[in-house]
Amino acid sequence: MKIASIVFASLLVSPALFAAEKQSMEGMPMDHKGMDMPMDQKATTKTGKATGVVKKVDTEKGSVTIAHGPVEALGWPSMTMGFKAEATQLQGLKQGDKVKFEFASTGMDSTITRIEKQ
Repeated sequence: MKIASIVFASLLVSPALFAAEKQSMEGMPMDHKGMDMPMDQKATTKTGKATGVVKKVDTEKGSVTIAHGPVEALGWPSMTMGFKAEATQLQGLKQGDKVKFEFASTGMDSTITRIEKQ
């Protein structure tokens, strides 16, 4: 009979113990010291210039993929990447063309602002 009493008492106490573990965090101090991430992160637009070789032109998507050299103004190494572009900027461009271009970059999106064949 003692075991039944212990089991019954455990069943009565368990919900209270569980509730004590799940306390609300309201009113608890939150220390954000050392967090260098600004709370209001807005993507800033940066501009750059580069030269490169056209790898792909996609007029339907309005994009051009270019293997370009380093972009010193942004600290970028040489790489191959896609850029958004206007249909008029893509006219006459084809794979293998050497180009000189300027672009605006906001976050992960880069858009051609000027492009010319070399």
